[in-house]
Amino acid sequence: MFRDPIRQKIQRLQLGGKPRGLDIFAGCGGLSLGFHSAGFDIVGAVECDPIAAESHAVNFYKNTSEEIWRLHSTARDITIIEPDQLVSELLLGGEVSNAIDVIIGGPPCQAFARVGRSKLREVADHPEAFRQDPRANLYLRYLHYVKCLRPLALLMENVPDALNYGGHNIAEEMCEALTESGYTCGYTLLNAVYYGVPQMRERMFMIAYANELKTQVNFPNPTHWIELPRGYEGSRQVALKHLCGKKKQNKVSIQLDLLNTNNLSSYISPPLPHQGLERAISASEAIGDLLPITLHLEGKLKRGAKRFTTLTPYSDNLEPSSYALKLRQWEGFEGNVGVKDHIIRALSRRDFEIFYRMLPGEQYPEAHKHAIDILNEKLGQLKQSNRNVEFGSVEFNALKNKIVPPYDPYKFPNKWRKMEAEKPARTLMAHLGKDSYSHIHYDSNQARTISVREAARLQSFPDGFIFAGTMNPAFRQIGNAVPPLLATAIANQMFEQIQRAIICQESLLLKDLLPQT
Repeated sequence: MFRDPIRQKIQRLQLGGKPRGLDIFAGCGGLSLGFHSAGFDIVGAVECDPIAAESHAVNFYKNTSEEIWRLHSTARDITIIEPDQLVSELLLGGEVSNAIDVIIGGPPCQAFARVGRSKLREVADHPEAFRQDPRANLYLRYLHYVKCLRPLALLMENVPDALNYGGHNIAEEMCEALTESGYTCGYTLLNAVYYGVPQMRERMFMIAYANELKTQVNFPNPTHWIELPRGYEGSRQVALKHLCGKKKQNKVSIQLDLLNTNNLSSYISPPLPHQGLERAISASEAIGDLLPITLHLEGKLKRGAKRFTTLTPYSDNLEPSSYALKLRQWEGFEGNVGVKDHIIRALSRRDFEIFYRMLPGEQYPEAHKHAIDILNEKLGQLKQSNRNVEFGSVEFNALKNKIVPPYDPYKFPNKWRKMEAEKPARTLMAHLGKDSYSHIHYDSNQARTISVREAARLQSFPDGFIFAGTMNPAFRQIGNAVPPLLATAIANQMFEQIQRAIICQESLLLKDLLPQT
């Protein structure tokens, strides 16, 4: 009986059913969108943030009744709600172990260093064990949901540091626990920029398939190419160095060493891009067709919470790239005539001139130097008008505070950065919810940080995707999300492998169903 749910799900898919997906730690739904686009039926989500939960419901259950929509828009805490309760609340059917085919999601890795292999194995045998260590219950809850729902397949996403978090390789240890529960697992590092996302964003992805599918884990081949900046390539090498436990001097030797490593049975070398592929999508291709924003320069940008109530139409004078057209015309999430979230946060007038002077790729140390130049120019103008301001005086300090940002340029080198028009953006973070200075628009004449919709474009969300709440929560949702185009590439790979596997299983199922003689 323990394995029956898997066989029942295989038979259901063989009869033409769509794979049913549950997104846990769902956020606004970057992974859900990718899997939805690949042909999965997103039947539910678990998200504790009320605004993100509403965003998920607005986008994936918009054509349902108000009652059903309210069920899906309710925030839920995975540390409290049990799988059987979730299945009941979302009306997914009576038998818990037969309600879901695929689980997707990315549990945070805080405090995981204090868990380790023994605790993961313990929860496999004792689902309530997570209550003994609430510091790490999110990973344990993920395993608990797998144990109860018995999915055919699952996907887990996390930061590259998951390969060495407090001395633990989280991905490897999760694979060990899942292997003992009857799954074939594999994990790797993928960069979104190689899959048509205009953003260099490295993440760890782990895939697992039920052993009954008799399939191996594979990851999608890249579709785009770029030579990653030193920092990104260095981060990947650091993660891989910890995997093999040896310091290698180049990425090729690291890859070869990993291929021959026996004690890491679940690591899979990532598919590598090559120069014959399409070049990576640039920032200007992603956002260059959106109308310029200059209200702040005119003193017309109001402070306070900003809601998405005003339509910004597409411009007839700004030709969209093929990438922009894709996001305007994404089936089920079309932008139609424009967007309502092309808005920016209120900025300090102090920074406009600094933004204008910054060169593409410059960061906070250079911005600070520009500010000092502006200060010196102002002091020179005052001197020419016979007003000599002495260094260190009250007047000098007041003037400096109006012109020069207060942050130490040596402690906060990455706090500011001006994007490069012809290159992909750097990684968008959840910190966008507090400020957007890590992504200053490449157009100096606009002298501003990016808008909500521009952030969504850089993350590959379609123009018709709606973010609930106001501006700051929307930025945070976008920064936390898995880029939908990368999610789609992974989901397509998983969909194809599941379909091939269930077709191969048809003869076995027929044999089981025939009367024994």
